[in-house]
Amino acid sequence: MLRAFFRTEAGSTSVLLVATAVALLWANSPWGGAYEAFWHTPMGLSFGSADFSLDLRHWVNDGLMTVFFFVIGLEVSYEVRLGQLRDRRLIAVPAVAAFGGMLVPAGIYLLLNAGGPGAAGWGVPIATDTAFVLGVLAIVGARCPDPLRAFLLTLAIVDDVLAIIIIALFYTAELSVPALVTAALLLAAIATLRRLRIWRAPAYIVLGFALWVATLESGIHPTLIGIALGVLVFVYAPSDQKLLLAGEAVQEFTQEPSARAAREATRRLQHAVSVNERLQLRLHPWSSYVIVPVFALANAGVRLDGETLRAALTSPVSIGVAAGLLAGKFIGISLGTWLPLRLKWGILPGNLVWGQLLGGAAVSGIGFTVALFIVDLAFPDPAVRAEAKIGILAGSLLAAALGWVVFRLAWDRGGVCAPPEAEPDEELPELLSVPVGPDDHVRGPAGAPITIVEYGDFECPYCGRLHPVLEELLRKNPDVRLVFRHYPLRTLHPRAAPAAIVAEAAADRGRFWEMHDVLYDNQRFLTDADLEHYAAQLDVPPWDDVPRHVSRIALDEASGRDSGVRGTPTLFLNGVRYQGRLDQESISRAIADLRRSP
Repeated sequence: MLRAFFRTEAGSTSVLLVATAVALLWANSPWGGAYEAFWHTPMGLSFGSADFSLDLRHWVNDGLMTVFFFVIGLEVSYEVRLGQLRDRRLIAVPAVAAFGGMLVPAGIYLLLNAGGPGAAGWGVPIATDTAFVLGVLAIVGARCPDPLRAFLLTLAIVDDVLAIIIIALFYTAELSVPALVTAALLLAAIATLRRLRIWRAPAYIVLGFALWVATLESGIHPTLIGIALGVLVFVYAPSDQKLLLAGEAVQEFTQEPSARAAREATRRLQHAVSVNERLQLRLHPWSSYVIVPVFALANAGVRLDGETLRAALTSPVSIGVAAGLLAGKFIGISLGTWLPLRLKWGILPGNLVWGQLLGGAAVSGIGFTVALFIVDLAFPDPAVRAEAKIGILAGSLLAAALGWVVFRLAWDRGGVCAPPEAEPDEELPELLSVPVGPDDHVRGPAGAPITIVEYGDFECPYCGRLHPVLEELLRKNPDVRLVFRHYPLRTLHPRAAPAAIVAEAAADRGRFWEMHDVLYDNQRFLTDADLEHYAAQLDVPPWDDVPRHVSRIALDEASGRDSGVRGTPTLFLNGVRYQGRLDQESISRAIADLRRSP
C-alpha cells in the first residue's frame, strides 16, 4: 500500500507543477482578468423553487477537495488498523515531529504578524504538501531510502489530521444550528449503516452528498466531513476463509472458463480485499492527477508584477509564511524528532540517520495544497491573499532547495553509516587484517580470482542499497565471490545486532544467504517478532545458542576494527580497501582494473 501511494503521489508531482505553472502564466498573461472571472463563474443545482449555487472556485475548494480529504481519511483508517500507524512505537516520533512542525511555523508567523491585519494567517505555514514532498524525494532518488518516505508519510498523515482540526476550529464561519443537527443525524445514519454491515454504494453516495450539503450550510468547512467519512470506511485484513473462497473461484475459472465463472471469481477476489483498499486504489489517481492539480489551477494564480512583488518583499504576511515554511518546519520537525528519541518515547522506522532526517525536515517545508486552502479561508482581502500566496511559493521553493542541499551533503560524506564516535583521527589501514577463511560466509565459487569482502549492518540503509548492486555484480561476473562479515552499528541501528544473531542461526542450518536476502528485503521490519517470523519461514530456531552467535559476530567486528572499518558498508577487493563510490559502475570498474593487474 505504501509503495503504491509513493508511486502515485510522486508521479503526480509533474502534473501538479504544470497546473501551478499554468495558473501563474494565466494570471500574469494579457488574459489575466479572465482568470478570476472564470473561477467566479456561478454553477449550481435547482430543484423546483430550491436553488443551490456556488462559483467554480468554491466547487473546487469545498467540493472536490472534500474528496481529497476523504482519501486522506481512508489512508488514516488503513494505516491505523493495518499499516504503519498500528505500531505505536513508530507513531510517536513522527507524530511529535508533526506537532513541532506546526507549532514552530505558527509561532514564527505570529512573531511577525500578531495584532496586525494578517494575524489570522498563522495557519498557512503549518501544513506539509505530501504530493510535492514525495515528488522531491523521488528526484532525490537513492539519497532517500524507503524508511524516510514511510516516516514522512506518517508525519504528513498526522499533519493533515491536525490541519483539518485547525480548519474546523479556527477557520469556521458562523454556525447554523439546524444544519449542524441535520449533519450530525446524517453522519449517525452513515455510521449505523456501517455498524449493520450494509454495503450499498447508492445509499452511501446519497447520504454522503446530503451530509456534505448540510455541513456546508452549517458553516463548518465540509472537508472535515471528507476525512470523517474516510475514517468510517471499513478496513480489514483478508481472512483465510475469503482467500480460500477466492482461490477456489479462480481455480474453477481456469478449469472451465465462462462468463459466470469469471464474474464469480471477480466477486470473490473483490470481497477478499476491504472496501477501504478498493476505494484507495480507485480514488488515489483521481485525487493526485485531477483534483489536486485542478485545485492548484484554481488557487495558485497570483499576479507577479513589480508592484505585487515589492509589496510582498516588505509584507509581514509574505515574510512570515516563507520563514514559517523554510525555518519553522525545519526547526520544528528536527526538534520534534529529537525530543521523543531522547526521551525514548518511540523508535524510527528501520534504519534512518540524522542526515536523512534533516533532509526530510527541510523538504517538509514545501507547503502548497492545504496552505493555499487556508489562505482562501483566512484572508478576505485579495491583496493580502496574493502576498500570502507569494510567501507560499517562495518558502516552498527555498525549502525544496534546502532539502536538496542537506541530502547532497549527507550523501557526499561517503554513503556510509558511521556513528560520530567512530570517526578516527589516525590514518586507517588499507589492508584486510584477517584473510578469508573457512568460517566466513561466502557467496560464489571457492576458487574465484576476485573476492569482495563486505562489512555490513542489516539495518544500514546504505548496505540495503548496496545489496542489489552486489547481487547484480555477482550475476554478471562469475569469477567474483562475495564474503559478508557482520559490523552492526549498535548506537545507530538497535535492531542490527539481533538481525545478525538470527542470520547466524540460519547459517547453522546452511541458510545464511537466504536469511541475508530476507533481512535486506525487509529492513524496515526487524523487530523481534519480525525476525522470529522470518526464521519460522526458513525453519530456523532464531534464539538457540545466542552466546555462540554473539561470539561469532564479535570476531567479525574485531577483524573489521583492525582493518580500519568505521562505518557500513565497507568493502575490500582482494584484501585492499575499496574507496570509490558504492554504485555498480564504479565497483565494476574497480573489478576490471583488478583483472588487468598482474
